[in-house]
Amino acid sequence: QVQLVESGGGLVQTGGSLRLSCAASGSIFSINFMAWYRQAPGKQRELVASITSDGGTNYVDSVKGRFTISRDNAKNTVYLQMNSLKPEDTGVYYCNGNLRRWKYESPRDYWGQGTQVTVSS
Repeated sequence: QVQLVESGGGLVQTGGSLRLSCAASGSIFSINFMAWYRQAPGKQRELVASITSDGGTNYVDSVKGRFTISRDNAKNTVYLQMNSLKPEDTGVYYCNGNLRRWKYESPRDYWGQGTQVTVSS
């Protein structure tokens, strides 16, 4: 059983900061990449940032220079530091992990339950 548990969401004013965390637990052999997605009301879920096992990162254009994704491989945890937040960053943020439970399993995606981020104007 694999679980991804997010924390750190909340309500913040425009220009403020939040730090999201996502810890993967359970029977895990290896984690390929981890990522953060978000879904705003009435919109499709979008990829916000991703990070590979060796630290390579990718960001959606709208958050470049404001958000930073990082990971602690020893703790199977990924973080999203969000600075200079804007109202359009509001949404439910989901953690995603692409991982193997054992050595010869094909990697598959696992998702957290989501954490709400609300940025007030």
